[in-house]
Amino acid sequence: QSRFVESGGGLVQPGGSLRLSCTASGFSIDYYDIGWFRQAPGKEREGVLCIATNSRTTNYLDSAAGRFTISRENAKNTVYLQMNSLNSEDSAVYYCAKTWACSNWPHKGQGTFTSWGQGTQVTVSS
Repeated sequence: QSRFVESGGGLVQPGGSLRLSCTASGFSIDYYDIGWFRQAPGKEREGVLCIATNSRTTNYLDSAAGRFTISRENAKNTVYLQMNSLNSEDSAVYYCAKTWACSNWPHKGQGTFTSWGQGTQVTVSS
């Protein structure tokens, strides 16, 4: 079964940092753009960042600019999300998924992203 496994979440104090990992199972990420998304309770899923096969990045979330970075390590079949200067509004379950083009979000919707993982919980609290 083709899916991602997200990890690296946890409880962090405001201003702290976390690095999330997203490892693919059942397929190679070499051929796909990979996006990170998040969903807080009672809110819709929102895009965070996306990285193309050529490592070009697309920022979906204005509040992530300057704080979050996305990277990929194809040899490990893994994509990372480095998050710095975290605040309470960043608390959410973080997911990753693959797509043929980062530009699919948001206009073409979640259906253009597949192999969603179970997510990893990030809680920012003092």
